Amino acid sequence: MINTNNPIPIKNRIKELLFDYLIILLYLALLFAATMMFYAFSFKGIPEMTELQSQLLVTVTSVIPIILIFSYLDYSKDGSIGKRIAGLTLFYERKSMKASLIRNGIKFLPWQLGHVSTIHGVYTNFNLPSITLSIFSMSFGALLLLMALLRQDKRHLGDLFASTQVQLNSK
Repeated sequence: MINTNNPIPIKNRIKELLFDYLIILLYLALLFAATMMFYAFSFKGIPEMTELQSQLLVTVTSVIPIILIFSYLDYSKDGSIGKRIAGLTLFYERKSMKASLIRNGIKFLPWQLGHVSTIHGVYTNFNLPSITLSIFSMSFGALLLLMALLRQDKRHLGDLFASTQVQLNSK
């Protein structure tokens, strides 16, 4: 049941975010190492890419896998590794992989927009659209974080669209 008053201590949410962030950093470090080895053996260095190629590479190798991994964990384990370490669980009004994908797609959208704006900025010397998108990305990320921390029900936009809620583990 979705609680209108959901008393999750901020300490638990920060702990969850920290561990999930560390998991993402570990994935990205492994991805970087594998990519550098692939480039070294296949191209004898980092190949030049167009902006579109760079955008697609980042989306396909980092953003989509992270969304899929977190969606799988939320759906099959009722929460990410960080949630479980922090004593939290994900409650669904109607549990489905679709709801999990919606929740995580929205949750990681600021990250993807940050990638898009940064890559576009590198190719355009950080023109106004890249700076504007970067500011929007950071603002949207801050909004999601503030919603999860400050709302009475502790739900961010992804939770609202997916009909989910992070709750203290009652087990």
